[in-house]
Amino acid sequence: MSANLPEPESTALPLTMLSEEEQLFRTSVRQFAEEQVRPHVSRMDRDAKMDPALIRQFFELGLMGIGVPEAYGGSGSFFMAVQAVEELSRVDASAGVIVDVQNTLVCNAIDRWGSEEQKRKYLPRLCSDTVGSYALSEAGSGSDAFALATRAEERDGGFVLNGRKLWITNAGEAGLFIIFTTVNPQLGYRGITAFLVEREAQGFTVGKKEDKLGIRASSTCELILEECFVPRAQVLGEVGKGYKVAIETLNEGRIGIGAQMVGVSQGALESAVNYARERKQFGQPIASFQAVQFQIARMATELEAARLMVYNAARLKMAGRPFAKEAAMAKIFASEMAERVTGQSLEIFGGYGYTKEFAAEKFYRDAMIGKIYEGTSNMQLQTIAKLVLSQ
Repeated sequence: MSANLPEPESTALPLTMLSEEEQLFRTSVRQFAEEQVRPHVSRMDRDAKMDPALIRQFFELGLMGIGVPEAYGGSGSFFMAVQAVEELSRVDASAGVIVDVQNTLVCNAIDRWGSEEQKRKYLPRLCSDTVGSYALSEAGSGSDAFALATRAEERDGGFVLNGRKLWITNAGEAGLFIIFTTVNPQLGYRGITAFLVEREAQGFTVGKKEDKLGIRASSTCELILEECFVPRAQVLGEVGKGYKVAIETLNEGRIGIGAQMVGVSQGALESAVNYARERKQFGQPIASFQAVQFQIARMATELEAARLMVYNAARLKMAGRPFAKEAAMAKIFASEMAERVTGQSLEIFGGYGYTKEFAAEKFYRDAMIGKIYEGTSNMQLQTIAKLVLSQ
């Protein structure tokens, strides 16, 4: 072939190439995470509690309403929300989780499904001072998300809610909850309805806080509804259409989980690389040994692949293109990658990695949730298979 043929011009930037605005945002979040979050990570993990001062800082920096339209107090984009989750999770997954749920689930659901009145009422608060929570799971409805026992009975002017929710993220700090119930069990998923419930609502209580393996500073609690009256104006979307709110919101939330896992893995890789350069065996740094080099090379390669998948799903969502398959792929690959990468990082630390003295064990613990919440790996495979076979 002739060597004089002109090279074709590229019409698309690499997925990991950021715009100037995105690069500046990423840098600012990373700096904040290093300077303001990292000093508190060990204490928050030990105490299983997010520092309230950090949450206030999340609001002050605009991290809690990144994708909300400017008209309601937000700024930025969905992709920037993904960036924030990744950069925070690189230092502390619990910090990444609280920002993730706020943006990809709560704010996103209200912005997409809320009435104009609901948007004006809640989105500015979610951007400025109110933590949000998304309550779908129950004791008997994990992967079978719509086997809900929580009931909503219609009364004059609204609904009365009764039941319990389990494993609800951000519940300890939240002032607003999106709660999914069924108005008629006979209708199956077509009876599911989403409600906006404020923490002060009569008959609503935040119950037991779970003592977890990882993401310990992120609160995970039970919710108790006992004759909790919710005005009809607090229905999010339409009565009987809550399943649509849940499914489509979770599609976007899975991208956020992928970003969490990428961030956790990046932190674990950096820790392992730094340790390998410093730790000496047989008179030389262990980074000089080919076995360790190959291990780090595989970790970096898997991490880069996961990041590309997460960014691709986020860009598709931003472009208004179908992204459910790519989101599920990004979530399952990133979560399984994180388990491998954080495990390999711990191995590089050797015996020290098994102690609380180094961060390797925390990265490993934090990564374990990735394959479970917002749809297990089996549920992601089911989604992917369905979409691939229907093409």
